[in-house]
Amino acid sequence: MDRPKKKVVLRAVNSMSSLSTSVKENGGKGMRAVNSLTSISELDDSDLLALLVDRPRVKLERKNSYEEKSFSELSLYDGLETPTFSISDSFDPHPMVSKAWEALFRSQVYFRGQPVGTIAAYDHASEEVLNYDQFFVRDFVPSALAFLMNGEPDIVKNFLLKTLQIQGHEKKIDRFKLGDGAMPASFKVLHNPIKKTDSIIADFGESAIGRVAPVDSGFWWIILLRAYTKSTGDHSLAERPECQKGMRLILSLCLSEGFDTFPTLLCADGCSMIDRRMGVYGYSIEIQALFFMALQSARSMLKEDAEGKEFMDKIQKRLHAMSFHMRSYFWLDFQQLNDIYRYKTEEYSHTAVNKFNVIPDSIPDWVFDFMPLQGGYFVGNVSPARMDFRWFSLGNCIAILSSLATPEQSMAIMDLIEARWDELVGEMPLKICYPALESHEWRIVTGCDPKNTRWSYHNGGSWPVLLWLLTAASIKTGRPQIARRAIDLAEARLLKDGWPEYYDGKSGRFIGKQARKFQTWSIAGYLVAKMMMEDPTHVGMISMEEEKHMKPVLNRSFSWC
Repeated sequence: MDRPKKKVVLRAVNSMSSLSTSVKENGGKGMRAVNSLTSISELDDSDLLALLVDRPRVKLERKNSYEEKSFSELSLYDGLETPTFSISDSFDPHPMVSKAWEALFRSQVYFRGQPVGTIAAYDHASEEVLNYDQFFVRDFVPSALAFLMNGEPDIVKNFLLKTLQIQGHEKKIDRFKLGDGAMPASFKVLHNPIKKTDSIIADFGESAIGRVAPVDSGFWWIILLRAYTKSTGDHSLAERPECQKGMRLILSLCLSEGFDTFPTLLCADGCSMIDRRMGVYGYSIEIQALFFMALQSARSMLKEDAEGKEFMDKIQKRLHAMSFHMRSYFWLDFQQLNDIYRYKTEEYSHTAVNKFNVIPDSIPDWVFDFMPLQGGYFVGNVSPARMDFRWFSLGNCIAILSSLATPEQSMAIMDLIEARWDELVGEMPLKICYPALESHEWRIVTGCDPKNTRWSYHNGGSWPVLLWLLTAASIKTGRPQIARRAIDLAEARLLKDGWPEYYDGKSGRFIGKQARKFQTWSIAGYLVAKMMMEDPTHVGMISMEEEKHMKPVLNRSFSWC
């Protein structure tokens, strides 16, 4: 792959000469110091938090697991832009950090001399390339955040604009035209060394396993556009006519009126990070949380002109309805579980308590042992006569970051993670879902998928990329000790194991049986987690605050007392 020559311009951390990665010159600034700690576990909670509190514009204090505080006290980033300062250079950087940056820069892909993204994996040992030499919209998000936090926004801007151009292409699968707002799952740059030209091939689902178009790509694009705006302070990109149109096209697919009686978004299996059949069809928590966050992001960037105002009104109504629906019907804690256990069925009229006619006998046995007295989470799916009680990490972390979860619910989610650490984190952060489907249930739900066998890949596998989401949620809830503990686990193995895509086993002990090495988002997820811990205000580019008028009138459950 031909790439322009890059000049080494690095700023050392404590005269760190070992970090000699060749990087593209960035206006003379080079790479911003990362300042990663040798081992976060060497500091106790008070030491770490004291460092964070002493830094300008950041207020952070440890919160006990079940403390009742207002969200304004818990929040770190109310109205703050991501600052440029960093923690004191008084610690030696962890050796993994330099290796991670080297790998991340090596994964960059160029289009006509400009970096436009990072490939999914740089695994030369794998004989099957498949689509791992492409760059995915969802995969690029942690890479983009790492570049933004490092003061290198150009690659993110190029990616956003190039993806927007691809959105405008005609999208047909077997003679059927997709909606104008659909974003690609991935795209690939083809270099012609003879003609010296570059071209792009995009995949909207027509090449994907199962032929499912990604719903989450459009949401991630909007969320990343807001992160770019928050990080750089540059509003001109979001205000461009093409970006305004791109947001409206995505929203038009999601906010159209139909026959559905729920404010949630109906989606097929395989349209998100879990891109294979895993029984998440319907109203999966991951899509709903991303949808909610994308709506908030779009609302902050849409112009209030004739076209924008129409969407703003729709967004406001949908956000209000979604916050009530999700917080009421998707939330599960000890008290709610006990209520469902005692549900009556076949209730008719608007006075029904069991509104979705969930049969109590459908509650799986594992839930009763899994649910702690203090703690809770958003279940995987809710639809007529069906409640998927599985825990999904991405959806719950995004629920915290987007403030889809109330402050009390956010704390309860973190309580659950602490109480069920061995099940949800184990030896490698973080379980994509829990528990795994097994035996007959696995055969029926996954269609005997040989890749999604129990405790592997999407079926209960452990994904290092989720470390950045856990870290962001931990910081937002004022409990960085959770993130610190998870980062220590990752640092014990990730580099030594070659940055795998995922881990297998009940505790995440084994490198995934088909996991690619040098998986870019595993690398970027680690870097983002480290930089967030060093500068918690970075979380502001991906975090939303709760709006007062959207607070539901709900009785507190047992886990909030």
